Amino acid sequence: MSAARAQDAGTGGDAAAGTGGDADAGTGGGADGLLARLRAFEGMPTGIPGEARDEVNQAMIRHWVDAMGDDNPVYVDEEAARANGFPGIVAPPTMLQAWIMRGYRSQPDGRWTAPDDGSGPSAQEQLFTLLDDAGFTSVVATNCDQEYARPVVLGDRLTVTSVIESVSPEKHTGLGDGHFVTTRMDYTDERGEQVATMRFRILRFRPRARRAETAPAGTAQTGSAARRPRPAVTHDNAFFFDGAKQGELLVQRCAACGTLRHPPRPACAACGSFDWDTVTASGRGTVYSFVVVHHPQVPAFDYPLPIAVVALEEGTRLVADLVGVDPADVRIGMPVVAEMVAVDDELTLPMFRPASPVGAGAGRAAGDAGSA
Repeated sequence: MSAARAQDAGTGGDAAAGTGGDADAGTGGGADGLLARLRAFEGMPTGIPGEARDEVNQAMIRHWVDAMGDDNPVYVDEEAARANGFPGIVAPPTMLQAWIMRGYRSQPDGRWTAPDDGSGPSAQEQLFTLLDDAGFTSVVATNCDQEYARPVVLGDRLTVTSVIESVSPEKHTGLGDGHFVTTRMDYTDERGEQVATMRFRILRFRPRARRAETAPAGTAQTGSAARRPRPAVTHDNAFFFDGAKQGELLVQRCAACGTLRHPPRPACAACGSFDWDTVTASGRGTVYSFVVVHHPQVPAFDYPLPIAVVALEEGTRLVADLVGVDPADVRIGMPVVAEMVAVDDELTLPMFRPASPVGAGAGRAAGDAGSA
């Protein structure tokens, strides 16, 4: 990409308008015209460089590895790090972005505030505005790649510069039609020497129209509703989905020690046995934890979408949709009961609704706990 484009972005120039001369290209100039305007941003800085507030330090590394449960001694032990060929203690590679995060003070009232150099909207903001105007209003992160010139070590003070590396032609994806936008971030140390490069890719896509109506719980959805993503059915978990089709909520049980486990897996974590059978759960449980999903939106689902970790009375937990409840009314500890919902002609899944009044609506999953 030419340096001229990068210079334009740095001074606040409107590259989108400057390349096409068609103010309506985003919506009325056709796909080729839009792509030309989008690609005019390639090579432009996304904003001003980001500088680390702190140098790479042992305290932050220790908190990170504690949170991640990473016991690699090269992150905390000087002798172990040198024994493994490093110049000293190194930072976990996954911490790269953490060193230049601006922290909560840059987000007053929960709002993210971009650094402002007084030159007007950044190239990234202009690009996203153009995509929004063309109808690509939804976004999902797709992948992130990192390359290291050397390990990040204690005492490094990093700076990151970011450029819009590429914008793809319009692609057809499972989420909808859209453009992949790749941002390249170059991390340098206090001497300006390259430490690492990270490429972060997102998909800006045009959301599909919501389905006209949602089929009642317990019945198949019909019409133009999008097909729900398929679970990965394996030898170890096929029984769970087969049971759901038969109206049973099945839990895997170790045939040797009787320990129940979910999600299904080949061996028992308690005794190591590979022998197992199943029990039919009662379908009764409580909300152990939950989230209400608003974005990104996948066409097969209705939003806001409450999803819970349900603690079954048998002792195992599973993740499932909550139905028949206003998302605002979901509470941790709320009693729930399972019902089997045929989301289409091929797939039936257990979902949970409030057990109010307690014991009502247990659905077809109800059965004798502990029975084979």
